[in-house]
Amino acid sequence: MRKVLALGGLISLLAALDAVAAPTSDQLANATIPDLQQGLAAELYFPRDLVAGYQERIALMDRGGPQLHSVLALAPEAEEAAIAANHLRRTGLSGSLVGVPILIKDNIELAGALPTTAGSLALKDNVTGRDAPLVARLKAAGAVILGKTNLSEWANIRSTHSISGWSGVGGLVKNPYALDRTACGSSAGSGAAVAAGFAAAAIGTETDGSITCPAAMNGLVGLKPTVGLVSRTYVVPISASQDTPGPMTRTVEDAAIVLTAIAGSDPADPATADADAHKVDYAAALKGATLKGRRLGMLKALTGYDDAADAVFAAAVAALRGQGAEVVEITDYRPPKEIGADEHIVLMTELKATLNAYLAATPAAVKTRTLADLIAFDRAHARETALFGDESFEAAQATQGLGDPAYVAAKAEAKHLAGPEGIDRLLADNRLDALIAPTTGPAFRIDAVDGDHFSHAASSLPAVAGYPHLTVPMGAVRGLPVGISFIGAAWSEATLLQIGYAYEQATHMRVPPTFRPSVETSAQTQADFAPAR
Repeated sequence: MRKVLALGGLISLLAALDAVAAPTSDQLANATIPDLQQGLAAELYFPRDLVAGYQERIALMDRGGPQLHSVLALAPEAEEAAIAANHLRRTGLSGSLVGVPILIKDNIELAGALPTTAGSLALKDNVTGRDAPLVARLKAAGAVILGKTNLSEWANIRSTHSISGWSGVGGLVKNPYALDRTACGSSAGSGAAVAAGFAAAAIGTETDGSITCPAAMNGLVGLKPTVGLVSRTYVVPISASQDTPGPMTRTVEDAAIVLTAIAGSDPADPATADADAHKVDYAAALKGATLKGRRLGMLKALTGYDDAADAVFAAAVAALRGQGAEVVEITDYRPPKEIGADEHIVLMTELKATLNAYLAATPAAVKTRTLADLIAFDRAHARETALFGDESFEAAQATQGLGDPAYVAAKAEAKHLAGPEGIDRLLADNRLDALIAPTTGPAFRIDAVDGDHFSHAASSLPAVAGYPHLTVPMGAVRGLPVGISFIGAAWSEATLLQIGYAYEQATHMRVPPTFRPSVETSAQTQADFAPAR
């Protein structure tokens, strides 16, 4: 692939040609949202040129070339929306997202012709004709919805032996850094697509790790917000306690821009009642961000799983200290095992309740109206169970409802241990601005026999507590990206983004993907494999 032109180089080139010209596929690959806005403001190109450019890149590399299978469907309305966005720009609507193409994970409803499938053939006719409020917010900010991204089917809640990034509708998402490695999940398509330069940004969703893992393994910035900062209305649900959409981008600034657009209260989602009181202009808050004087708590209990990733993390910690942060090693805390057991009870119980409610309200064309119907559908369709079964669906179906004392107790204990007695206590006792840890290890090989091979992740504490979790690229292991996690108290997104931005600007650790077939095909690895001479 040709080296991507920096925006200044692109502007100089187009100015020299003295003509309006759409940026090429390669030039779009790493363009940030401010880059795109600068070109749009100078009328070097227009929103419809961006749509066409991203569509060309998707055709070349997602449908063809390495065949990442990250984009499930392109929105037929995108070109019309781009023309409308240009009109809005000319008539005075200003803002960072006006005319910027964004991809949406396919468990989020989008008005128009595209169904919202959650990756399942059971929802192939789920054309609701409505925008999720977060999508409406993006459109109001002038963004152009380019299409829907593939995902781990049902957001990776269907089976205990699933293959992250696979769905019955979209097939398997590949990691653009090594095509035989996982893109992680469940927001696999959003992660791979943004990493590959198919859009400026994408929206993912997370219940536990589904934004932060694919972001880290695809060399991206990913932010799981505080539960309740972003509306979940018209998002195919798993857990009312833990679900949240969030941005997946190539830079911290881009994540802040997108979060500013999608955050806010929604009367239909009671969890968001306090969102308007807490949201700020997250991008503006980055101005003057510094690591000087910041106190960060290193969670030693979340290291020790992968020596290579730990070595990259050690370098990241050194960089934080070099920029003036004080890093405190927390050696006397390990997340209680009860959190995991309680979380399982909560997720299984809430999955049945929330999914039954969602399915009951789908269009009449959708014939699966309950979780029990979905299980029966999968048993009747070989495509759905070709790689793994419905173990988690079946466990959820056996739960006793939201009034079950076991569920009520598990929910209360999990929240208390992860939040007040976990993150909050660690922050207070050590006078910290945030906690840090490796987000997870490098991408593991795709395994059609045994499924995923997760070793560890930093996602569970903030997921169960409902608190924010930001991952930022910190380097690579044999070319496979790994991320550093910044975890904070409820509603501390602005602080986490400031810390993450200062770290990113000091280190610039993200590198574009090379779409190699395998780590093992790299020249360095082949040299390491060769006998001594």
